[in-house]
Amino acid sequence: ARLKIATSSYQAQRAMIRWTFGQATAAVRGTARTHYGAAAAALCARRFVAAGADAATSKPKTGILMMNLGGPSNAEEVEPFLLRLFSDREIIQLPFQDYLGPMIAKRRTPKIIEQYNEIGGGSPIRTFTEQQGEMLSAKLDEICPETAPHKAYIGFRYAPPLTEDALQEMQRDGVERVVAFTQYPQYSCSTTGSSLNELYRQISKAGLVDRFKWSVIDRWHTHPGLVRAFAKRVREGLASYDKPEDVLLMFSAHSLPMRVVDRGDRYPAEVAETVGRVMDELGRKNRHCLVWQSKVGPLPWLGPQTGDALEGFGKRGIKDILVIPIAFTSDHIETLFEIDLEYGELAEKHGITGFRRCESLNTDPVFIDAMADLVSHHLQSGDACSRQMGLAEHKESVGTGAQAGHHL
Repeated sequence: ARLKIATSSYQAQRAMIRWTFGQATAAVRGTARTHYGAAAAALCARRFVAAGADAATSKPKTGILMMNLGGPSNAEEVEPFLLRLFSDREIIQLPFQDYLGPMIAKRRTPKIIEQYNEIGGGSPIRTFTEQQGEMLSAKLDEICPETAPHKAYIGFRYAPPLTEDALQEMQRDGVERVVAFTQYPQYSCSTTGSSLNELYRQISKAGLVDRFKWSVIDRWHTHPGLVRAFAKRVREGLASYDKPEDVLLMFSAHSLPMRVVDRGDRYPAEVAETVGRVMDELGRKNRHCLVWQSKVGPLPWLGPQTGDALEGFGKRGIKDILVIPIAFTSDHIETLFEIDLEYGELAEKHGITGFRRCESLNTDPVFIDAMADLVSHHLQSGDACSRQMGLAEHKESVGTGAQAGHHL
């Protein structure tokens, strides 16, 4: 679902401007499930408290680990990116995966390279994340001097810079405290959970379990600053219409297989919460809907699908639709290619002449201020992770949740 590569009928214009983990234990190993990242964070709350005295009497160097899926920056990174993706049982489960994963990755590489070539040869997500990190660090140094200096590090899941790259860089820099900051506002076992699992594995592999003082920002879907940033982008998008009050607001988020949803993954509920807060901020003046994109394969996925919804609205004669990528904070595959090109062409086919997408948050100052406020309050709070993170979130998590409790 994440292999759709960005290009767009009007993207040509945009292209121009273009834990605490510490003592985490074996309870976190194995197949990714929603609670695993929670166990990794919760197991180490003790160490965070013990380290509090040190933090209070000094100005530790603070690292902000910005975790995300990532994307290949050039053609040479495409096949390794696909290989890591299709080899990861935490995201994609295939029969004979050690054999089929590399084979699928190799077969898809030429097509994916062609798609990337249409948008300049690579994904912009690394560039945006680097810019966000620099702006975030500068803002934190200003508003949170007691934990300064701050430095942002990128830990992508499948493309450079990888999690292990970030750990090595933090070790070289002499960082003492690290906040693992998911760039997915809404938590899912398939995104943030997978990134936290990989972080635990790489910490253990490198022998760095006791090297850093860790805490986790695992979700931030209702943060007021995030809501304001989304609402600002929506207002900007609506301003391009002659009759903004008649525009249908279509909030689109990456879908999930129903087998994940049925286990209790919090992602759908948290996405809906974000949508509700944004609509409140906007005064609920427009019609709106929540749809789900990027379904792949024959199995049931969370719906309604974005494409199906567009077809239906077109048949009803709705002409003006503004799409808001509510689960993405930076432009990447699903915004630049899937929404802008694929859904743009589909909308045109069904007579939706006013189909547009509001700009992603990217480096908008309101968004940067939101992240800085979130991280600064987290640093001052002494929290290891959110309270929700410690909850086993679906029926398959009960056994390992009990193991985590045993190790506390």
